[in-house]
Amino acid sequence: MAASSRLKEIRTGFTRPFWVANLTELFERLSYYAVFASLAIYLQERLGFTTQQTSGLTGWFGGTVWFLAVFGGAVADKLGFRRALWVAYLILATAYFLLGSLTSSWMAPVRGAVPLWLLVLIILILPALGIAMVKPSVVGTVARSSQENVRSLGYSIYYTLVNVGGAAGPFLAGVISERVSTENVYRMAALSVLLMFAAVLLFYREPRDQGTPPPPSIAQTARNFATVVSNLRFMLFLLIFSGFWVVYWQQYIALPLFLRKYQGVPAPTIDKLLITDALTVISLQIAVSYLTKRVAPFASIVAGTLISSLSWIIVALHPSIPGAVAALIVLALGEITLSPRYYEYVSRLAPPEKQGTYMGFAFVPIGVGSWVGGVLSGYLMHHFGEVQGRPLLVWWCFSGFGVLISLLLWIYDRVVKPSSALSQPA
Repeated sequence: MAASSRLKEIRTGFTRPFWVANLTELFERLSYYAVFASLAIYLQERLGFTTQQTSGLTGWFGGTVWFLAVFGGAVADKLGFRRALWVAYLILATAYFLLGSLTSSWMAPVRGAVPLWLLVLIILILPALGIAMVKPSVVGTVARSSQENVRSLGYSIYYTLVNVGGAAGPFLAGVISERVSTENVYRMAALSVLLMFAAVLLFYREPRDQGTPPPPSIAQTARNFATVVSNLRFMLFLLIFSGFWVVYWQQYIALPLFLRKYQGVPAPTIDKLLITDALTVISLQIAVSYLTKRVAPFASIVAGTLISSLSWIIVALHPSIPGAVAALIVLALGEITLSPRYYEYVSRLAPPEKQGTYMGFAFVPIGVGSWVGGVLSGYLMHHFGEVQGRPLLVWWCFSGFGVLISLLLWIYDRVVKPSSALSQPA
């Protein structure tokens, strides 16, 4: 096809809601990762939480987002994409503003009336409520506002913008922390999503349904949950694979605390350093996918888990900024080795008539991994860092844990033989 014809397809193949929704998703991801990158140090240094409390709350923030996303599609469909988006961005703006205002004098009466850990816990739930509606609304908009001949390109644009936001967020957090204050990172995030709230109200129109099936109702989602939980083989796989995310999320939970407390790295530098994962994904995803296209899906999952797990040995051997950057590159290589194949694998495990149900729960390990990773990180950082004075052992523990998960995945595939058994009821 001639370049001019392809450009014409792109120009005419997407309606305005497509561009508005994807622009708002870019700024939503920018805000989310700016907050996530600076959260651990903010909780410990500005709000005075212990290492264990800090890690647990950071893991709670990352995990709740992915768990509530299971139900977000049903809520977004009931409200309509336009209403779901503006409600979500209003919730996000409020949450980020409150999070950045916790040290303000006007919040003193609230801090005095409510235990600080409970107040922060409640505020950290709010972004999850918003993001749970944003993701299905934007993905649904891509489906409804793209013509069939450019729909795959539409999803590529969506995923690219997600990663651009993931890279830009930590960088901006570092710049703002360096020049103003950490509190202003959260105010920037609040302003960013508040502008997206206005953009939705002014420019977004509900896209026409082009025959794409609606997400299940909330009641049906609950029934689907019971269906998936009853498949013990599938649940065992999700449980084991959650271990990968325990290892992965340490870039936002343990690494900032380690670099700040034991290496003396300035907080703004740490924020900027956390763009490494997203930049690696943007740069190498296509190349790695091409190189591994002939590798079996499950082998890619095991290999990716092992690669990411070994990444933290670099920090254990070279506890420095260059060592952390190298570790994050290796961590991302593992992620992009397994991520596309993981979703392919789950789709093959699901019974043909229940693929949508099973795919909806493919995100659960991401949330479980963040929750467990937060608690485990807090314990290890306290025990080996604060009690024994040997913080490098934290990274050997996480690498060892990841290697164990890789081994369990390999054993699972050999013993359970899911290719023949998992599509059957447990």
